Amino acid sequence: MQLEVETTSGAVRGSAVGPAVAFKGIPYAAPPFGRLRFAAPAPAPRWDGVRDCTAYGPTAPKPPYPAPVHLLLPEPVVPGEDVLNLNVWTPDPSASGLPVLVWIHGGAFVNGSGAVPQYDGTAFARDGVVLVTINYRLGVDGFLHFDDDGPANRGLLDQLAALEWVRDNIAAFGGDPGRVTIAGESAGAFSVTSLLSMPRAAGLFHRAVAQSGAGHHALSSETARRVAGYLAERLGVPLTREALTAVPLDELLAAQVALSQEAATMRDPARWGEIAVNSMVFEPVIDGDVLPSLPITAVAAGAGADVDLLVGTNTDEHTLFLVPNGLVDLVNEDLLRLVLAGYGVPADAAIDAYRADAPSATPGDLLVKAATDWFFRIPAVRLAEARTGAPGRTFMYEFTWPSPQFDGRLGACHALELAFVFDTLASEGVEPLAGPAAPQDLADTVHAAWVAFVRTGDPGWPDYDAATRPVQAFGQLSAVVPDPRPEQRALWDGIR
Repeated sequence: MQLEVETTSGAVRGSAVGPAVAFKGIPYAAPPFGRLRFAAPAPAPRWDGVRDCTAYGPTAPKPPYPAPVHLLLPEPVVPGEDVLNLNVWTPDPSASGLPVLVWIHGGAFVNGSGAVPQYDGTAFARDGVVLVTINYRLGVDGFLHFDDDGPANRGLLDQLAALEWVRDNIAAFGGDPGRVTIAGESAGAFSVTSLLSMPRAAGLFHRAVAQSGAGHHALSSETARRVAGYLAERLGVPLTREALTAVPLDELLAAQVALSQEAATMRDPARWGEIAVNSMVFEPVIDGDVLPSLPITAVAAGAGADVDLLVGTNTDEHTLFLVPNGLVDLVNEDLLRLVLAGYGVPADAAIDAYRADAPSATPGDLLVKAATDWFFRIPAVRLAEARTGAPGRTFMYEFTWPSPQFDGRLGACHALELAFVFDTLASEGVEPLAGPAAPQDLADTVHAAWVAFVRTGDPGWPDYDAATRPVQAFGQLSAVVPDPRPEQRALWDGIR
């Protein structure tokens, strides 16, 4: 099998992995350090000879996940500065016209990488899809908003550069640059919907998958400037690209973590603006250029209308953030009502609606349901609704299979579906979240649906429409459900 491929920057050598050939750590842009720190991505330098691409490349600077989530989500760290790299799995580099799936990892824009074991692309290659996973700059490096010459949304610009690399190079790996699907989960899904809305991304992809993330998450430039000022103040330096470039990386990451912790524990809207509700300090910024508007607003106005879309969520997203750390049991009704007020939903109506299908639910359980809807499910519904009448098709799913971990209290939590989508249940790091006996038959079903969507634009169930609202449930029983939990959905009309 062919193991060497010529790219626009030079030749690369991969390795055969079962039914796939894997090329790892291919630079798609120059290392973003030194004079390129906080700059737009620059072209990758050419190299002579054949570059060995048999191991993952360096990962973007990032802190560990907070405990105890760090035990549930694998977080590989590969040192080095050549962090703007990607990985390709192909069934055959000498093939042509294969569909392409580009995966954008999650991690709240401060964690994650394309080297996470669950993202191994062997199963996609086995099924005739060229899979690409990418790294992009995170946290301060990727999303801190400068007032001087540091361009905004550097993490999104990295993603654009990776997609341009795919356009220019993927045919050499057997892929078709005219059949590209982008997909992502959590922050990766926020990225997908940002790209869907961005004029600069038009034509770089033709289908999109948004898992547990939609079009409501971006910071106003005013809030983003505040965050940047707080960071510079914490570090004792001017808010300039030059000054922050001189700060040692470990100090910068420590200040980034401290800022995120402050926002999560002191939710003062006067200080944090919209971050007081969503608690994400680093997100794409509505800068009027790279990201012209809130993604859901742009999509509703027709952006990305010709792109086929698969969007969905997990039933119990927020348990990941409240069950492993025990916070779910510390929530009382007063706190529940306070959070609901922050979301802008009437507390009595919300409590009644969420308790209707769970009469014995604790206040913490009800908070999980409301937070899941506010943060994930309702934005996904709004994204699907916004595409009514669009030429591109829209499909919705819900992952419902409950994890047995934490005495079953995790349910179908955030990130649980990933190993099912990639058909990587046996990979490192899956068992702490999914348990020792996650159902392979469900992985077969979910993975096949994603493959079908990437290949044809049709995952195998009816298009979403605002009248019948068909949603494909993936769980102990997989079936199409019309308009799941309509009373809970209706709570948010005009609010979210």
